[in-house]
Amino acid sequence: MTSESVAEEIVEPHGPHGYSHDKESHLKRLRRIEGQIRGLQRMVEEDVYCIDILTQVSASTKGLQSFALRLLEEHLRHCVAAAAVGGGPEIDEKVAEATAAIARLLRT
Repeated sequence: MTSESVAEEIVEPHGPHGYSHDKESHLKRLRRIEGQIRGLQRMVEEDVYCIDILTQVSASTKGLQSFALRLLEEHLRHCVAAAAVGGGPEIDEKVAEATAAIARLLRT
């Protein structure tokens, strides 16, 4: 397999972004998280016990973290890999972006 065919394999089937091939799944997951957040609002409005609300906050946070990790993985597989195959200075930019994203995720 040549580096050109690898680049085509990485970029072509997935569209402009790494997540594009699984967009509906991502949207479904985000809607589920959105529902959890709305559930938190209802819990506060209904004066639900603090620990029960915190449990739901934890579930919502884990959902967002899981989504972020999957998106990061797709970014590495698609955008960073395509830049690596293509060579040139773009790879440094993509690695720096990914590193910064990982740093932000670790701070949360």
